Amino acid sequence: MTSLWKHGLEPATGTTFDAGASHDVVVVGAGITGLSTALMLVRSGFDVAVVERGDVAELATGSNTGKVSLLQGTTLSELRRHHPARLVRAYAEANRRGAEWVADTASELGVPSTRRTAYTYAQDAGGVSAVEDEHAAATEAGVETRVVGVDEMAQVPFPIARAIALDDQLALDPARFARALAAAFVAEGGRLHTRTPVRRVSVVGTPTVHTDAGDLSAHRVVLATATPIMDRGLYFAKTSGLRSSCVSFALDGDAFDGMYLSTDDPTRSIRVVRQGDGPVDAPQLIVGGAGHPVGREDSALALVEELVAWARRHLPVAEETHRWSAQDYRSHNLVPFVGTLPRSLGRVSFATGYAKWGLTNGPAAAMRLVSELRGEKLRDRPHWMTVIGTRMTVPADLAQGAVENASVAREAVRGWVDAESTAVPVPRPGDGEGIVAQRSGKPVGIATTGGVTRAVDAVCPHLGGVLSWNDLECTWDCPLHASRFAPDGTRIEGPAVADLRRLDDGARPTSV
Repeated sequence: MTSLWKHGLEPATGTTFDAGASHDVVVVGAGITGLSTALMLVRSGFDVAVVERGDVAELATGSNTGKVSLLQGTTLSELRRHHPARLVRAYAEANRRGAEWVADTASELGVPSTRRTAYTYAQDAGGVSAVEDEHAAATEAGVETRVVGVDEMAQVPFPIARAIALDDQLALDPARFARALAAAFVAEGGRLHTRTPVRRVSVVGTPTVHTDAGDLSAHRVVLATATPIMDRGLYFAKTSGLRSSCVSFALDGDAFDGMYLSTDDPTRSIRVVRQGDGPVDAPQLIVGGAGHPVGREDSALALVEELVAWARRHLPVAEETHRWSAQDYRSHNLVPFVGTLPRSLGRVSFATGYAKWGLTNGPAAAMRLVSELRGEKLRDRPHWMTVIGTRMTVPADLAQGAVENASVAREAVRGWVDAESTAVPVPRPGDGEGIVAQRSGKPVGIATTGGVTRAVDAVCPHLGGVLSWNDLECTWDCPLHASRFAPDGTRIEGPAVADLRRLDDGARPTSV
């Protein structure tokens, strides 16, 4: 599954890895947060290296919808429900600054973009109150939304009961933007090491990043890995891993303008991609949705097929061109965690919890991290930084955390019980299928992809959750804290840093 943005892209040009090299800062992760942080730092005179498991924009950054917007569904009203107005204003201002940085940097680096109106809308009467609440929260936070008139709504081919709008938001190609950031970073003296998995970070003595290609040392390390790959601070338990999908289509009819996100379920995200903001010769339409907690959906493929069916009922679409998925992490109170990782001796910084809005929250997080790394005093930082950085935990945050961690506990038990109910040998799975069974009381994941059947240890090396098969992407996903692995056991993402142990390789004729 390759996104519209990454289709046909050549690998990014990196620099030679020099094992044992020392830098001022090593950034782990070449997505929007890592590259924004690295470019800001190198322009401030720091010696910086970026280390990435895959390619530039490998995961969420290269697999979103390319919306750079302050109108984010119901985010502001959900924040306001349990937090003071000043925190919501600070969140909005952080995203405003992030969006401005993206717009200015894209213009500087020659990445095309367009200005669009963003809409939060209700699909039917049940979602109207959420739209009204978002309008009130946005207005209070200084985000100038407007109520959409009947005539404007009538121009849209899909059902809308009520909508608000925010004009002058940005649409761009996120993969192209990330590549431009990486190229600028290297041109200004940064070191970029792709295809270099990081296995651990040590902080005692000289901070060291341990990779498959060797070690790098640094004065400070930044973990820009969507979720921290170090468990200090237990942020894997303070966030929830969410997965959603997009499908792009050629258009069969006139393109309509705007970027849309529904308030009610199932969520629909809609955007037309044009030559001015994407890699297309003719307009294409992206429909997003099919959201679910990682590893907890019986069939991710069925969710996407339902999304496609909805698009064909309501939108002027022709043939499907691409489908892809992305993963993000949501903090229990919707405010990202950014700063120094606890128990890292002040040597490791991190950012996580963007709730699918990384194109604005990522650069805002980079600004906060860079301010800290520069040693700027709190009184010299922008007001929004200090407000977010000193947020208080409220009872609603604790309640949401308790609910999520109770779900994790249930999934942990269910996974082991289900695995024990089926013993090997089992019939060979069909192509694209996987099953978890037990061998001598231990869960084994058996899957067939590309005509090859493989068996791996189906216990996540992070905290022992039993993995489930993702029938859309053909991956092993952990329902506890959202680590993901390829069919051969290779780690893809999440708090786990080790691969799965391989138990068998090669095809089996009838059973495994």
